[in-house]
Amino acid sequence: MIQAILVSEDSDRHVESGYMGGAKAPTYKEVSSGTTGHAEVIRVEFDPNRIPFPDVLDWFWKSHDPTTLNRQGNDVGTQYRSVIFYSNEEQRQQALASKVSEFHSSFSMETRVTIL
Repeated sequence: MIQAILVSEDSDRHVESGYMGGAKAPTYKEVSSGTTGHAEVIRVEFDPNRIPFPDVLDWFWKSHDPTTLNRQGNDVGTQYRSVIFYSNEEQRQQALASKVSEFHSSFSMETRVTIL
């Protein structure tokens, strides 16, 4: 669902579904088992001159409940954990700052988001 929203919002943005974070290139069935260490993800390619990374982070926080551990909607398992993968140190710092900011402004309980 978030993939469709992101694509419809800006035609210059490319969004792709997949999985990331495990040790090998598994099949979808293996990832679905929850035993590979991978998380189901979307990759968002964007022009940072048009869409700043903090705007992408805002979509991340608005698109799901980051207070649930290993769950998104009806899907449950470690492959459904909330995670932000970044491309460089600046993005890592922005992701960490957004996590702190969102926790203090939006959620009454701890966010369950890993930043890798």
